[in-house]
Amino acid sequence: MILLSQMEFLGKWIQRLDERLSMRDRRTQTTGPMEKRRLTDDAEKYRAPALDKGLDILEYLAASPSGLSQADIAKGLGRATNEIYRMLNTLVRRNYVTRSPEGDRYMLSLKLLVLANMHPPRRRILDIAEPLMRTVTQRAEQSCHLVLWEDDDLVVSAAFSAPGNWRLSLRPGAIIGLFNTGSGHVLAAFQSDGRRRQMINSHRLVPGEEVIPPDTFNERLSDIRKTGYSLEPSQTVHGVINMSFPILDPMGNAMAALTCPFVERIDDYAAPDSKAVTQFLSETAREISSQLSGQ
Repeated sequence: MILLSQMEFLGKWIQRLDERLSMRDRRTQTTGPMEKRRLTDDAEKYRAPALDKGLDILEYLAASPSGLSQADIAKGLGRATNEIYRMLNTLVRRNYVTRSPEGDRYMLSLKLLVLANMHPPRRRILDIAEPLMRTVTQRAEQSCHLVLWEDDDLVVSAAFSAPGNWRLSLRPGAIIGLFNTGSGHVLAAFQSDGRRRQMINSHRLVPGEEVIPPDTFNERLSDIRKTGYSLEPSQTVHGVINMSFPILDPMGNAMAALTCPFVERIDDYAAPDSKAVTQFLSETAREISSQLSGQ
């Protein structure tokens, strides 16, 4: 799994917070006086000023490349020095913030990262994804599986078979290819350049898999990033369309890939078509990502 650095995670948190506040402001601008007053009253009713102040300090320190003095923090937050004194000392006492050896500069500790890692990322992904995957298999009447990058392999970490008499599904624990699967393409597409190179260089080919030339592979991954998902015929069996969507972390990197090996029925049974199943899978992937990110 890809563990986010504390600075990156909080930086993205700030960006998402700004986006939500901007959306709220735009909604407020289109409402009448009574509605504006209601929104304001609701916001004030549930405010926790002390918590806001503490989070402001943490976010401001996260955005700073070096330690800041108490005066720097107060100025950056538009507050008086005495307003943040107690909160800053509390954060130091609770080990969320550390002082420089000279004692005049403050910076984030690693405690937030430690807390985040106390909840195993893989287990958390599965706890959130599995109920939603079970639901989408019933709705789409197709199988689906979740693929994670583990120890330089692409591993099918969860799989649910289609309801009914026939099914095509992958076995949980199966190791699949990076170059010849939709899951592999999606996981590689939604990574930083450095991480993608690392995945490609460390990947161990599975039986039947062949390396795709770098230019061709990068062009394919670029197309996936533009569309947001992969939809292509299976490169391992005939008659299957692989629909693969990324499960994204707050930085926009793929933590996992949700894939449906779509098989079209040719009898008179009115099963959901490929367009509908693509939509179902897209909604499920977005919901898993949203719950993982706390959005």
